[in-house]
Amino acid sequence: RTLLDPAATAGATGVAQALASPDGTALSVRGHLVGQPVAPGEVVRGPFPSDLALAVADDPGERDPARMLLVQLPAPLRSTWGLASHPELLGAEVVLGGERASYFSAAGLKQVDAVALVDAAPATPAPAPASSAAGDLPAVVQEYYADAEGRSGDDLARALHEIVSTDVERLRYDELWEALRDTDADPAAPGRVIELYTGDSVPGDANGGDPEEWNREHVWPQSRGGFGTAAGPGTDLHHVRPADVSVNADRSSLDFDDGGSPQGEAADTYRDADSWEPREAVKGDVARMVLYMAVRYEGGDGFADLEVSEQVGRRDLDALGHLGRLSTLLRWHEQDPPDAFERARNDAIFETWQGNRNPFVDRPEWVAAIW
Repeated sequence: RTLLDPAATAGATGVAQALASPDGTALSVRGHLVGQPVAPGEVVRGPFPSDLALAVADDPGERDPARMLLVQLPAPLRSTWGLASHPELLGAEVVLGGERASYFSAAGLKQVDAVALVDAAPATPAPAPASSAAGDLPAVVQEYYADAEGRSGDDLARALHEIVSTDVERLRYDELWEALRDTDADPAAPGRVIELYTGDSVPGDANGGDPEEWNREHVWPQSRGGFGTAAGPGTDLHHVRPADVSVNADRSSLDFDDGGSPQGEAADTYRDADSWEPREAVKGDVARMVLYMAVRYEGGDGFADLEVSEQVGRRDLDALGHLGRLSTLLRWHEQDPPDAFERARNDAIFETWQGNRNPFVDRPEWVAAIW
């Protein structure tokens, strides 16, 4: 792929200007890849069904198709720029050359003859994600995972299940309040906690059931696992987080996926009839919590066998124990690697509360090794 210095794109128009241009105008357009048009008025952010088309917008977080330019990719460019082949390009800034024309009954760009990435990389290389290999971890944590080293696939999943299920302290449901004040404490404000979906720092003692309080959000919904609040998956801190009461109620038992309309109270969070898309900063956190639950609970302890599914919106009896969407969660895991808050939380659960760890926070590469 061609990589352009931002200064070299001075002649390119923005997407808003391109939308206002008449059909037949030759354009060089600069914008962000925000999804793939699949029908009039419908743009998906994954999974992508083909490499045939792109949606471009001025804002990388744009969700309104009316503010997107829909791009028809010609055959020679599909293998390089198509989102089905390269979902990692979602959000990338590009310059495209083509002709303004209607596409999917909306403003589009056709006869595209060139696409190039805008080089928006920082001047100095970004550090590699912490805890990306065994050597980055403290000796006690390396020892904790010793039986998993050198494994992959189902063999690795089985080994991790045994590790994270051994010598675990199961909390009572009422103990979660105190535990969450510790695990999710705001590092910049003693006595406050960080809510998962809003990102707000709120008083730790403002917990309960009122709309302006925070409560205990089960990232793997209780009803989707059939575990309620009994000690076990219903009280496992690796997927229970503080959440605004109203936002938590709105999330309900939805699957995780891209798309929908703005939730309203939680910035950059989207909801539709069958899925929930959290803010960018915690998408990876959510993915790793869900994947942990699938490895931790295999049906041998009186609870359902939890599995991550590619389907969303299922409510039939056979859906018990399933949560989606796998492909979206895997992408979120790659896009949002573990940060200091998530690693500190993992340490606190291990050292103070449950005695076990989320392996996908410590060793992110194990996600691809299993899935």
